[in-house]
Amino acid sequence: MQVLHVEQNERGECTITVESTREGTRCRLCGRELKELHGVDEPLTLRHLPILGRPVYLRLRPKRYRCPDCEGGPTTTQQLSWYSAKSPHTKAYEKYVLLQLVHATIEDLSIKEDLGAKAIEGIVERWISREVQWGEVKRVKILGLDEIALKKGHRDFVVIVTGKATSGEVKILAVLPDRKKQTVKQFLERMPRRVKRAIRTVCTDMYEGFILAVKEVLSQAQVVIDRYHVAKLYRAGADRLRTQELRRLKQELPKEDYAKLKGAMWPFRKKAVDLEVEEQALLTRLFTYTPTLQQAYAYREQVTGIFDAPLSKDAALHQLTDWQQRGSASGLSCYDSFLLTLEKWKEEIANYFLARHNSGFVEGLNNKIKVLKRRCYGIFNLAHLFQPLFLDLEGYQRFAPTTG
Repeated sequence: MQVLHVEQNERGECTITVESTREGTRCRLCGRELKELHGVDEPLTLRHLPILGRPVYLRLRPKRYRCPDCEGGPTTTQQLSWYSAKSPHTKAYEKYVLLQLVHATIEDLSIKEDLGAKAIEGIVERWISREVQWGEVKRVKILGLDEIALKKGHRDFVVIVTGKATSGEVKILAVLPDRKKQTVKQFLERMPRRVKRAIRTVCTDMYEGFILAVKEVLSQAQVVIDRYHVAKLYRAGADRLRTQELRRLKQELPKEDYAKLKGAMWPFRKKAVDLEVEEQALLTRLFTYTPTLQQAYAYREQVTGIFDAPLSKDAALHQLTDWQQRGSASGLSCYDSFLLTLEKWKEEIANYFLARHNSGFVEGLNNKIKVLKRRCYGIFNLAHLFQPLFLDLEGYQRFAPTTG
């Protein structure tokens, strides 16, 4: 490129008139190399990278070349590599916009760059696909499945499919419109064979539709029910009993005695090994009034201890079965739901002990989605959910200047 002229207006915007030093182009009809200059097109004004915070525009009159071999001698406009035919921006500026859009909203960037929202949306559409490009997906070792509600309380669940590569890189693979087994199964079946063959572990919660879909399509993969979803279930049972018992004690105990139990919730939720002296004393006081709650606390700590211990899968299965039998015989109804789940999915729960994989990388992405929804005041178009998620995860890697 050769700079012909530079001017600056009263608003500080800089316009640089340039001319290509490259000669020739290829005929749009026959593909032959053209050398016969016919003239120049109307001027193009393309927004470029800012200089010292000031908007910069490049003005260019593209060269036109005539083809002597095609009938009628049609002309072809020279196309340069640094801008797209119908874009009002240079490619460098579009990458700059995408970089600014990481962890930001279109509305904020529109104000910041004095650029229309539709123009920014157009940039996103040109550079970021609405679905995963499988050719760019490396070897996926672990697959994660989890649902998230687009609107809280409306049960309009979508499924987030996440892949974790051998290198530890996390990549979003899909946003599915619902959590039906058939929807998940169809997506898994459409995955390229090379990707499916590489998957060794699928981390999920206890939703039956996910588990059955994986078993039917990815028969070589181990289904691991996330230990934190398991813990959430049995801890919820103990917490319900605590609520019931404290409600009972509030009615039965004198006010001054019940006041001494204030704040018992937080010590009760802690592991026994993490309790401070005052917290241990508070729990001891509580348990003197409700031995049933003490028993539930002990059972909860026992099953947590199984997951914390460095056990093999077989040893863990043996201990979980033993705990299950003792829990069933204890008469504690607060663990009934967990005992049913344990009976149904014991193998999948115990698969955690094979390599101690969990859904932490999935939950991390879910937190990012929640932040994204708050940032954008809700996103209800699935295509528009995939694109900002992809940008938040891979924007710096893709569009930072150092990546080329």
